[in-house]
Amino acid sequence: MLSRRVLAAGAVVLSTVAAALYAARHVETRDTFAPPRSGLPDDERVVSEDERLDALSRAQVWRATRRPVREAQLGLPRDTPPDLSCRFVPTPLHGTTAKFDCDLAHERVRVKYGIGPEVPAEAAATRLLRALGFGADDVRLVPRLRCAGCPVAPFAMGKVADATHTEPIYERTIDYAESRDFEWAAIERKFEARPIETETSEGWAFFELDAIDPRRGGAPREHVDALRLLAVFLAHWDNKAENQRLVCLTERWPEGTRCREPFAMIQDLGATFGPDKVDLDGWERAPIFADRANCEISMRSLPYDGATFKNVRISDGGRRFLASLLEQLSDRQLVDLFAGARFDQKRHPFTDVRPVDDWVRVFETKVRAISDGPPCPPS
Repeated sequence: MLSRRVLAAGAVVLSTVAAALYAARHVETRDTFAPPRSGLPDDERVVSEDERLDALSRAQVWRATRRPVREAQLGLPRDTPPDLSCRFVPTPLHGTTAKFDCDLAHERVRVKYGIGPEVPAEAAATRLLRALGFGADDVRLVPRLRCAGCPVAPFAMGKVADATHTEPIYERTIDYAESRDFEWAAIERKFEARPIETETSEGWAFFELDAIDPRRGGAPREHVDALRLLAVFLAHWDNKAENQRLVCLTERWPEGTRCREPFAMIQDLGATFGPDKVDLDGWERAPIFADRANCEISMRSLPYDGATFKNVRISDGGRRFLASLLEQLSDRQLVDLFAGARFDQKRHPFTDVRPVDDWVRVFETKVRAISDGPPCPPS
């Protein structure tokens, strides 16, 4: 019988080879629609589908920001350390974006890394949404992250260990005396609120925004329409339900009661700024309106034929509300946004790098497509 040490060594070799193959095949692969997950962690609230729909009907989607939009800091935060250290946490993870969990001094964060466009896309999109008052996770780039215990290709190796049911062997091979550096990784901190999820589903689909009812305390239509319009503005085409999140802002939410402050937000913004992610020409070509005269918006021209985003006519109040937010952003803020997310830096040999000024130009052109023109007709 083979010794445990030989088996462990064999598992590591197999995982390394498979991880390299996995990483090579999945660097630029778009996420597919995953089936509903079968369960939730013990520390998360599980609600019935009726409770979820009740919360969604009463959800808000926008909150006034503490700092005026025109004063928002959209670039790399000034307090970003040049070096950050963390301790690797082996965790089963889904999707195709390379990531792993890591413990900082006093918190656990998710780290996204690699040469693909998802990291800069999410860094820019989340900062924009948060500055405007819409919900998003806090995603920050750090020049260098030193991870104690990280193996080569931690995401791919974790996938292989999960697929081959060798997690215990994989975890025993982790050497916390060894460290690995990741350049310009993204540190993701979740939006601070408790998820509202059922046993079989999470998040919300864009067509479900029709369920939000102002008469029951839900967001006014202009806020809901502004969120829809902003999703089109960013080309948020990978909008399957789990890429949005329904949360409870109420600090105390006892069992047996309903959440007093439900909030609907976008969770994963890695597939934005064009159909190929951080794709300037594709983003510029993607229209804001499918039918400007009727203020109908669509994502049919984007991957997945719009996914959960159905064609919808937005209100003039929603158009004007989003325009009033976007028009407050200065050229300086937009330069900071795209430069801070490193849109002008090469990510891999096939990257089409474009100057920050070009991204600012397209951004402002899209804002004018929203703000200019006649009012939207009543619907």
